[in-house]
Amino acid sequence: MVREWDPRNASSAEIASLLDTLNAVLAADLPQDPPWRESSMREYLAEVMPGERRISWVAQAEPAADGSPGAILGHVHVLLLGDIGVLEVLVHPSERRTGLGRDLVLTAARRVYQEGFQSIGVEVVGDTPAVAFYESLGFSKEYVETRSVLDLSGVDWAELSEMATGISAGYHLQFHPGGPPDELIEAYARAKAEVRDVEDGELRPSSYDPQRLRDSLDCLHRRGMKPYIVLALHEQTGEVAGLTEVVVPVQHPTRADQYDTIVVQDHRGYGIDRAIKARMLMELRSAEAELTEVQTWNAQANEAMLKVNAELGYRPDREWCEYSIDVAELVHRLDAGR
Repeated sequence: MVREWDPRNASSAEIASLLDTLNAVLAADLPQDPPWRESSMREYLAEVMPGERRISWVAQAEPAADGSPGAILGHVHVLLLGDIGVLEVLVHPSERRTGLGRDLVLTAARRVYQEGFQSIGVEVVGDTPAVAFYESLGFSKEYVETRSVLDLSGVDWAELSEMATGISAGYHLQFHPGGPPDELIEAYARAKAEVRDVEDGELRPSSYDPQRLRDSLDCLHRRGMKPYIVLALHEQTGEVAGLTEVVVPVQHPTRADQYDTIVVQDHRGYGIDRAIKARMLMELRSAEAELTEVQTWNAQANEAMLKVNAELGYRPDREWCEYSIDVAELVHRLDAGR
């Protein structure tokens, strides 16, 4: 049974059941990724940025003989932002090849179509069954990134410390756990707006407006995801010359997620990119006792950042692809196949 589902008023048992399905999918498809924890899971599923909406559905087994609710075997949500609906689907490995995944996608696609959106996008992890699944539905690959993972147990911390100080004169670094101070928000936004060669894809948009940056940071905190920021400040002007962002989710605190890394065009060539990322790792070592890994995503054409990451010890892991399709085409294709 597929039904619309709101995590804000779901039972604790439903949240736990969905988490079990998520971890079963990770164990089957990404066995080296850490399992997720229940901490702030409800908030992670419910909280969104102002102006965005997330609509969710679950596929639930029949109630047990004792009347207790059946397990959640599948879940789909669509995030409506800008002019696209961004899809995320989970199907328990035991329920694959039963048509459940197609039913979940069709349910979400119909709503996206009714809402007046023209396209649906989805992130697809390379070398998993999701690739063949979405391609069979007519999705087309639009963008490819490489995910790389740094194992902190193999880091040469003395060498990393040298990298963190390897920045030209005229710049200094600042570390801001939780987000930059408000007096730097506008300079921070200018840096993000000027250079959009970032480590995120189009389905994970960055914020370039000062107020939206504040909202984004607030949203991360509400979802149980702690941001850490390192800034390179140009001493002569006080402007943000470079920045790097890492988020440590309470749901998987042993592995952090790299967000944007940006060096403003006029300040490139002064060692800022490597220094800010090295400084970040030094700070995380002290700030997050459980942390053992950091994962990052890079466009395959971004050779400069791939080189910096390799120097820091990151190792390529998997392709991370963005697929999309016209909503009307998807609904027609799925309806015709029923």
